[in-house]
Amino acid sequence: MTEEQMDFLLLNLHHLSKYLTEQTQYEILHNVCGNMKDFHGLIVNGCIEHEIVEYVLPQFQLMAERVGRFLWDDQIDGESRLFKLAHLLMKIIPIELEVVNICFTNLKASTSAEVGHFIKKLLEICPDILREYLIHLQEHMINVTTTTASGAQNIHVMIEFLLIILSNMPRDFIHHDKLFDLLARVGALTREVSTLVRDLEEKLRSKESTDKTNCATLDLLENIELLKEDLKHVYLIVPDSSQCCFPMSDGPLFMHLLHMHLDDLLNSNAYSIALIKEEIRLVKEDLESIRSFFVNIEQEWYKDLWARVLDVAYEAKDVIDSIIVRDNGLLHLIFSLPITIMKIKLIKEQVSDLHEKIPKNGGLLVVNSPKKLVESKSLPVGKIIVGFEEETIWIIEKLTRGSADLDVISITGMPGSGKTTLAYKVYNDKSISSHFDLRAWCTVNQEYDEKNLLNKIFNQVNGSDSKLSENIDVADKLRKQLYGKRYLIVLDDVWDTSKCDELTRPFPEVEKGSRIILTTREKKVALHGKRNTDLLDLRLLKPEESWELLEKRAFGNESCPDELLDVGIEIAQNCKGLPLVADLIAGVIAGREKKKAVWLEVRNNLNSFILNSEVEVMKVIELSYDHLSDQVKLCLLYIASYSKDTGMIISGLIDLWHAEGLVEQTEMKSEEEVMKVYLDNLISSSLVIIFNEIGEYPTCQLHDLVHDFCLIKARKEKLFDRMSSSSPSSSSDLMPRIVTIDCKSEFFGLENFVLFGSNKRRHSGKHLYSLRINADNLDGGLSDTCHLRHLRLLRVLKLDHSFKVKDSLLNEICMLVHLRFLRIGTEVKSLPSSFSNLRNLEILSVYNKGSTLVLLPRIWDLVKLRILHMTSCSFLDMDTDEPILIAEDTKLENLRYLENLVLSYSKDAEDIFKRFPNLRILVFVLKESQDCSTKQHWFPKLDFLTELERLSVEFESSNDSDPSVGTNWLCNFHFPSSLKILSLGKFPLTPDSLSTLARLSNLEGLSLENTIIHGGEWNMTEEDTFENLKFLELDEVTLFKWEVGEESFPVLEKLELWRCCMLEEIPPSFGDICSLKTIKLVESPQLIDSAMKIKEYVEDIMGGDELQVVGRNNVPLF
Repeated sequence: MTEEQMDFLLLNLHHLSKYLTEQTQYEILHNVCGNMKDFHGLIVNGCIEHEIVEYVLPQFQLMAERVGRFLWDDQIDGESRLFKLAHLLMKIIPIELEVVNICFTNLKASTSAEVGHFIKKLLEICPDILREYLIHLQEHMINVTTTTASGAQNIHVMIEFLLIILSNMPRDFIHHDKLFDLLARVGALTREVSTLVRDLEEKLRSKESTDKTNCATLDLLENIELLKEDLKHVYLIVPDSSQCCFPMSDGPLFMHLLHMHLDDLLNSNAYSIALIKEEIRLVKEDLESIRSFFVNIEQEWYKDLWARVLDVAYEAKDVIDSIIVRDNGLLHLIFSLPITIMKIKLIKEQVSDLHEKIPKNGGLLVVNSPKKLVESKSLPVGKIIVGFEEETIWIIEKLTRGSADLDVISITGMPGSGKTTLAYKVYNDKSISSHFDLRAWCTVNQEYDEKNLLNKIFNQVNGSDSKLSENIDVADKLRKQLYGKRYLIVLDDVWDTSKCDELTRPFPEVEKGSRIILTTREKKVALHGKRNTDLLDLRLLKPEESWELLEKRAFGNESCPDELLDVGIEIAQNCKGLPLVADLIAGVIAGREKKKAVWLEVRNNLNSFILNSEVEVMKVIELSYDHLSDQVKLCLLYIASYSKDTGMIISGLIDLWHAEGLVEQTEMKSEEEVMKVYLDNLISSSLVIIFNEIGEYPTCQLHDLVHDFCLIKARKEKLFDRMSSSSPSSSSDLMPRIVTIDCKSEFFGLENFVLFGSNKRRHSGKHLYSLRINADNLDGGLSDTCHLRHLRLLRVLKLDHSFKVKDSLLNEICMLVHLRFLRIGTEVKSLPSSFSNLRNLEILSVYNKGSTLVLLPRIWDLVKLRILHMTSCSFLDMDTDEPILIAEDTKLENLRYLENLVLSYSKDAEDIFKRFPNLRILVFVLKESQDCSTKQHWFPKLDFLTELERLSVEFESSNDSDPSVGTNWLCNFHFPSSLKILSLGKFPLTPDSLSTLARLSNLEGLSLENTIIHGGEWNMTEEDTFENLKFLELDEVTLFKWEVGEESFPVLEKLELWRCCMLEEIPPSFGDICSLKTIKLVESPQLIDSAMKIKEYVEDIMGGDELQVVGRNNVPLF
C-alpha cells in the first residue's frame, strides 16, 4: 500500500475517532496505523537496517489491507461494527508488539533523531494500545476456553497483572530513563501471553494435550514475582505515604461489612483476586484478631486506638478494591498494600500487649451495643386517646374474666404504634381499678437494675415512695405484699426475655385472677411471656381515627370548619396510621392558625415537621435499631434502598440480601437459615410490616417513618444513594455501595454518567457493589458509549428490561466475575458462551420478550445458580425441537427457582427436571405432545422433586381455535407430595384428575385457569378432601354444576371465582366451612345471589360479620 493510501486511511480514522460512539477503539486503531506508517517511514529513509525488519514487512501490507477493507465496508451496522473492530484490533496489535520488540532490542542505542522521536511517541501511546489489546484478549479467552482449562487460570492472572501496570500508568512515579525498558518488558510478556493463548486455543480445538502449554504458563507466575521486585526497586519511585481518614460513623457496622467483603473475595474464583489472595487473607485474619479485642474491653479506654483501627481498616479496603478495579492499582500493589499490612500488624502487636493490661474488673462492652440509654417515656396522662375501642374491650375482658390462674396479656407493635397509650387507657379504666386489689405500673425500657425496678413496683402496691436498704430482699417483700391479693402489674417497654423472667419471678401464682400486661416491640419477648392469652399485635390507626385525633387536638370539642376538612383528612391519611405521628402533627396544627393556607403548608412539609419535632420521633425508632445486631441492621437498611410503600416479596428480599453480601455464614446454620433468622429478628422488633394475603406471596415493607430513619442512616454510612438521569452524577472516591439511577425518558442519556463513560479515566466504581437502573418506559438499547467493564466489584446489576443489552455490552457483563445477581433485557437468541465466566452468579433474570432464548451447554457451568427466570427459555432448538446436547451427569444442584421453561416431548426431555433435584418453585409451558401408547398427553413426571413447593404449568395446544379442546386426550399427573401451591392453565381436566389433586396432602393453594372440566360437573365425593387447602381460585373454568361435601375444604379461607360465567351457583355447603373468610367474585354476576345467601347463613350461625364478599380490587359487594 502506498504512502498516499496510508495517509488517506489515517485521515478517515481521525474523523471516525471524533464522531463515532466507539471513540476510544477508533483512537487505538488510528494510533496503531500511525505507528506503522512512521515506522515504515524510518525503514524507507534508511534509519533502520532492512535485515532487522524484513520478517515483519509482509505483516504491514496485510494489516493495511485489513484496515482498508474494514473502512470501506459501509454495510455494517453499529453492533456488527463493534465486533469487527475488536476482531481487527486483535489481528493488528500483535504487529505493534513486534515493532516494540524491534525498537528495544535493536534501536535502543540509535543516535538517529528520527528514531528517537519515534520512540518518544511510542512511549506515549503504547500503554493504551497494549491495554486495549489485553482487554480484548481476555474477553476472547473467556469465549474460546474455560477457566478450568489447564493453564488458563495462570494466563488470566498474568493478563490481570499487566493490566494493572498499564491502567492509569503512573508516569510521574516511573524513573524517566526506565520507562522504555519497562514498556519493553510489558510488551514482551504480552507477546508471550498472546502466543500461549493461541496455542491453548488450537490445542483445545483439536483436542490435543495441553500439558506443555500448562508448564509454560507456570513461567508466567515466576515472571510476575520477578517484575514485582524490579518495579519496587528499579522502575518505580516510592510515593509519599498519605493518611487515609475513616469516612463512616458506625465503626462496628463498617468492620462487619469489611469482614464479609474480604471473606467473599477469599472464596471467589476470580483471577483478579488470585494476584493478591495471600495478602487479603493476612488482612482479614489480623483485622479479625484486632476486632475481637474490642468486643471484650471498654471501648472508651482505648478510643484513639479504635480510631486507628478503623482508619487502617478503611485504608486496607480502599487499597484492595483499588487494585481489583485497577484504579492506580500499580502503586497500590507494589507499595500501599505491603505498607497497610505492616500497619495492621503493628496495631495487632500493640493490642496483644494491651490485652494483658486490661483490669480484671473492667466492664464488658460490645461495640455495637446501644449508644446511650434514652430517657424513660412519661405516662400519657391527660393525653387525648382515640381508636382501639375493640382492642380495649378485648383486653378488659381478658383482664376481668377467664381463668383464675395468673395470666399475661402482651401488646406488641412497631415503635410509636400506641402500645403504652392503650395499656394506660385500660389501666385507668374504672372497671379495672375496681376489679383489682392492687395495681402497679413499671416502665422497664433499658434499665437493667432488677432491684430498683422491683422497688418501684413494691412502692406502688405498698403506697410509699421509700427506697429499701441494700440488705433487704425486695423480691421477697413484694411477693408477700402481693400474696393473696388480686393484682394487676403493667410491665411497659420490655426489651428482652431474661428481664421479663427476672421481674415476674416474685409475682405469686395463687388462683385469684391476677394479671400482667406486658408491652414490647419484640414479639419474641411477648411469645416468651405468654401463658393462656394470645398476644395482641397492635394494628395501625384507621384514617378516620387519625383524623379524629387531629380534630380533637386542634378544635377540642368543636367541629372542624368545612374549608379545612379536606386538607385535614389528607394530613391524617399521610400519618400512615402511626399514632405517634398523628399525635405529633396534631400538636403542630393545634398551635397554628386555623387557616387553609397554614394547613396546606403542614401537608406539604409533613416530613420536615416530623423530623424536626421536639418529640424527636427518630429517637424512638433508633431505640429498636440499636438493639439489632450489625448483620440485621444492614438487612433493615437495605430495604430502605427501595422506594416508600414498596411491598417486597419476602423470598425475593432474602435472595437480594444474599446477593448483596449481607449474610454471614455460620458453622451451625446454612446461609438460608441465617437469613430467615435475620428476617425473624426484624419482624420481632416490629420494624418491618408483614403482609401475608392468602394465595399470594408473603410481602413486607417499612412504615414511612421507619423508611425515613433508615434512609438517613444508610446515607450517613454511605450504603446506598439514588440519582436521576436529569441530574448526572459526578466522580467521587466515596461513592456508596449501592446506587439506583432513575431514568426519565425526557432526560435519558446514561452516557452523561461518569459510571458509564468510557472516556472518563477516573474510576467511580471503586466502592460500587450494586447498580440498579430503573426506566420510565424507555425503548431501545443502551448507547454504545455506555460501558460496564470497569465496575469490577459489582455483585448486583439490575437493568430495567426496557433497555436492550446488545452483544458487546453483554460480553462486558460476562467479565464482571463477582456478579451474584443479574437482570437484563435483550433480544439475543442465546446467551454467549462467555456467560460461563460468571461462576458466582446465583440469580439470573432475562427479559427476552418475543423469542424463546435457547440455553446453551455453558449454562451448566453456573453451578451456584439458585434462581433462573426468563420470559421464555428452552433447552431445545426451537426450530427443530431437538434437545441441546447435555452431558449425562450435568446437574444444577443449587437451583431452587426455574421460571418460564418451554418444554415439549422428546427422548431427552423426559428426565430434564432430574437435572434440578432441589427445585422449590417451577414455572413452565408444556407444548402439546401425545403418547400414542397410552392415548394421553405427555406430562413430565415430577414426583421425584421432593423439595418442590410451588408449581405453575400452562398447556400450549396445537389447536389454534380452542386450546383446551384440541383433543380428548388427558394428562397423567405425577406431582410430589411436598407441593403447597399449584396453578394449572389451559389443561383439559376430569373429576379423576381433580381427585388426584385432592390427594396432595400439603396443598394450600390451587388455581385453575382457562380450564375445561369434562362433562361440566365437579361432584366432590367424601374421598375428595383437600385437607390443607386455604386458597382456591377458578378463572374461566368451564363448569356448570359443582357439588361440595361437608369435608371437601375443611380449612379453606379464601374462594375466588373469576369469569365463571357457566357456573349456576356457589355450593351452599361453603357456608359450613368455619375457616372461610372471603369470597371474591369478578365478572360472575350470576353468582352474587348465592354468595349473599352464604354470607347471611354464616351471620346467622356465627352472630357476626365473619365472611366478606368482595369484587375486583377487594371492594365489598354488599
